[in-house]
Amino acid sequence: MGTMKLKLAAGCAFVLFSIVSCHKHMCLYGKDHRKYPTADPNMKECTIYSNSSCCYGNFTEQLVSPVLTVDNTHWDRCGKLSEKCEVFMKKIECFYQCSPHAAHWINPNYTAGILLAPLCLNFCDNWFEACKGDLTCARNWLTDFDWNHDGNHCRNSCIPYSQMYKNGRDLCQSMWGQSFMVSESPCRCLRLDGRDEVVMKYLLPDKDSDSSTSEEVHGDERSCQLEGLGAVVGEEKAGDESVELKHK
Repeated sequence: MGTMKLKLAAGCAFVLFSIVSCHKHMCLYGKDHRKYPTADPNMKECTIYSNSSCCYGNFTEQLVSPVLTVDNTHWDRCGKLSEKCEVFMKKIECFYQCSPHAAHWINPNYTAGILLAPLCLNFCDNWFEACKGDLTCARNWLTDFDWNHDGNHCRNSCIPYSQMYKNGRDLCQSMWGQSFMVSESPCRCLRLDGRDEVVMKYLLPDKDSDSSTSEEVHGDERSCQLEGLGAVVGEEKAGDESVELKHK
C-alpha cells in the first residue's frame, strides 16, 4: 500500500469511523486474534494491553528481543534491527495484534487488517529517526517481498530506511500500505502507548449519532488539547510502558 494524499486519507478515515464503530468490543479477524478483548496476565511483550488484549500471551513470545521472525515474516532479511528501531516495529505489531482499539479501523475488504488508523506525526518522526540507519529491501512490507514456505524474501537490494522513505510521514503511510495515515491533529491521533486509552474518546464518533459536525470535531480537538494530550513527546525508549491501560 502506498502513500496517499492526506486530505483523501482524512476523508476516508472520517467515513470509516462511522462504519466501524460497531466493532467497539471486538477484535480483528486475524489468525492470532481473539474474538473479543480479554485480560491476559501471561503476555511477555505488549503488556500495556494486558488488561484487555486481542492477542494471546503465547503470541507475544515472538516479540521478545531480539526479534527475528514474527509468524512467517522475517524482520532480519537485511540484518538484525537496531534496538531503537525494533522498539517501534514492536509497537506497530503490538497495536495490530493486541490492541482492543485496532478493530475500530478494521479494513472492510480484509477484516484481518486495519485501514487508515491515525498516527501522530511526532510518533512517525521518532520512528523514522530511530530506524534511519537500519536497512530494508521493501518499501511496502505487505506487497514488496517475495513469499514462499520460508516467509518473506528480498526482491530488491537492502538500503537504509533514510533512502527508502523521505521522512516519518512517508514511513508511516508506506511501510504497512494503507494500514496507517498521519493525522493532521497533534492531539487526536495514536502514539501506540498508554496515552491512546485516554485519547480514544476524541478519535471516535459519538456512538449515539450517525455523523459528527465540523463544530463538534473542533470542540473535540480543543478538549483534547486542554487535557494536554497534544504535547510533543521525545524519542521512544525500549520498554517504556509506564502508562498502563485502564479498561472499565
